[in-house]
This record gives sequence, C-alpha cells and structure tokens, in this order.
Amino acid sequence: MTSTGKKSRLLLWSVLTISLVGLPNRVRAQSDDDGHRFRVSSSTFANGTTLPISAINNIISNGVNVCSIDGSAGGNQSPALSWRNAPQRTRTFVVVVYDVTAAFTHWGMYNIPATTTELPENAGVAGSTYGSQIVNDFFVGAQYDGPCPPANVAPDTHHYIFTVYALDIELKLPSSANFPASAETLYQALIEAGRRRHILASAKIVGLYSTTPAN
Repeated sequence: MTSTGKKSRLLLWSVLTISLVGLPNRVRAQSDDDGHRFRVSSSTFANGTTLPISAINNIISNGVNVCSIDGSAGGNQSPALSWRNAPQRTRTFVVVVYDVTAAFTHWGMYNIPATTTELPENAGVAGSTYGSQIVNDFFVGAQYDGPCPPANVAPDTHHYIFTVYALDIELKLPSSANFPASAETLYQALIEAGRRRHILASAKIVGLYSTTPAN
C-alpha cells in the first residue's frame, strides 16, 4: 500500500472511531457497567497477546513461509471470536480485523445475524455462510487473510484490532463482479451507520504479531 493509501485508510479508521462518540447515552451508560458491557473474547488468543501460527498467513518464498519467524507454515484461519451482552435492538453484527500499525485490513464480515454470538475458527474462509465478506487489502478474495508483517522493519510488532459492531440495521454495500465490496466501502457504510446512530455498541480485542526475531 502506498503512503497516500495508508494515510487515507488511517483517516477512514479515525473518522469511524470518532463517529462512535455519537452513540446514544443509554448505550454509553451501559458500557460503563462492566457486568453488562458488550464485550468480545477469543478462545484462540488472549487480549494483548501474540497471535498463534494458526491465524498467520502462509506466503511461500524459496520454500518457506515468510510470514513466520522460522518459516513454519501458517494456518491462515480467522481466530474464534465470541461476544456477549449485545444491545436488545441488535439486528446484525460486523467483524473487522485491522492492522493499525500498517493501516491494513485483513478481514471484514458484515450482516452477521443477531442470533449469532460466536464465530468458530476459520469462519473467514472464502464462501463462509456466517455473513457477507469484503475483499481485504491482499485483494485475493472475500475472505480472512492473516498477518504477514515485514521482518526487520520498524515497528517490529504490529497491532491487530479485532472489532465487533452491533447494529440495528443491515448494511447495503455497493458491489459488482468488477467492483466487489472492499474495506473502503465497508468503512464508509459503518461511518454512515454511526452518523445515523445505527451502531448500538462495539467491542474489541487486540492481537500482536512480529516476524522479526527477538534479539
């Protein structure tokens, strides 16, 4: 991604974050009560810890995976996610995986039914039935593709934000065979949903990953 593209993506993410400030007071008050706060967790990794090899991309060069420190094959499977305490008026969920270090989107799934409270590992496979998916920033298809930060390029450790949004609407993303739904179209739709107060709540966890060996 070019520096211009990175700045544009960071701007979109910043606008989306700012738009959440406009959540209804009732939801913000609810989020202050930890026992009833909308929250997300994962059985694949703990918040703030290193993502496992099962979630890492598998890009082969000279017979080894450049996405791992020792060349081990990555599983390239989306981690298991579960959430609880969704607002009562929730109609759909959106899941986004965003590398804030590189301004890079690894996964986007939207219009996940309100009856869903968890996604199993590898729910982000192409053709998944759990929700509609966008083409991520690898541009290889509508699916999850895991971390693959460059080695020996500061900052070494990238931060991957797994965010779940609860909405009271279904999102309608413009798409066609030649122009499929992308990260930009999803972010624009979420920004508009936030502006119109259709985002009821959001929750996130953070995974870390580096391909640079520790000194």
